[in-house]
Amino acid sequence: MKKTLLVVLTLSSFVVNATPSRTHDPHVVAPFSVTCKAKDVVPPVNPGDINNPNGYYDLALNKTGDELKSALNTIISTGITKLPYSSSSFDVWDALDITDEDPANTNNVILIYTGRSQEKGQKTGQGNLGRDNWNREHSYPKSNGGFNDKGTYGYTDIHHLRPSDESVNSTRGNLEYDYSDNPVTEAPENRYDSNSFEPRDAVKGDVARMMFYMATRYEGKDSKTPDLELVPTVSNNGTALGNVCSLLQWNQIDPVDDFESNRNTKIQNIQGNRNPFVDNPQWADEIFAKDCK
Repeated sequence: MKKTLLVVLTLSSFVVNATPSRTHDPHVVAPFSVTCKAKDVVPPVNPGDINNPNGYYDLALNKTGDELKSALNTIISTGITKLPYSSSSFDVWDALDITDEDPANTNNVILIYTGRSQEKGQKTGQGNLGRDNWNREHSYPKSNGGFNDKGTYGYTDIHHLRPSDESVNSTRGNLEYDYSDNPVTEAPENRYDSNSFEPRDAVKGDVARMMFYMATRYEGKDSKTPDLELVPTVSNNGTALGNVCSLLQWNQIDPVDDFESNRNTKIQNIQGNRNPFVDNPQWADEIFAKDCK
């Protein structure tokens, strides 16, 4: 099937046959299965004002294009606390317990692709759910990003690390993001094919904004982490990642919600930096639209 950049459907209501679920939370689809109805998508209106919490983006004000990207790189690369990936002290596991906590159940986290609310302890190496344990998804694949060394900043950057069902994470593997053909068996709201993975509608924008962050944060200045770029293809990209055209569209059709915004602030409290594209989604077009050719 030929990929298309036209989105006409979104989830609007759910009929759930497993419990518990919270359909009022846009990140939550259902624990294990779901039937959905659809309606036309109405893209959000871009905000007219710059969101500049506590002057965080002062250096970037009144800048555009590459100058804006450079200023944002300076801002979000400053004052970073690098977390250990796994440790007897506070590590990435502990951070995700906080950043992705289910607001309706503080004992649980929300899994990005399934939307399932799952016990924090039911994770790889600790839980008893087998392939339904949750693990840590590198949304920007390690193989693309060139940060397979756990000592690199990109490897443990929690802005792009998310709790994910083990088997769904395995299906995604290192596939790049784009519109895709085949429903994922366990979580059919997501799709995949030979070279791409399409996340469910409720987190398409979240995924896009994480990728914009990665391509802005990592400009080849960090040891062992190359310059990360976004491109309009999903094959033979080296350390670049596609499809930037789809990501730009996803940023529009799935606007920032409270869960994502709160997550951004939690990460700043832990890691020391924010995702500027969560605070100001309109900056994605300003910086990356030129790369969609």
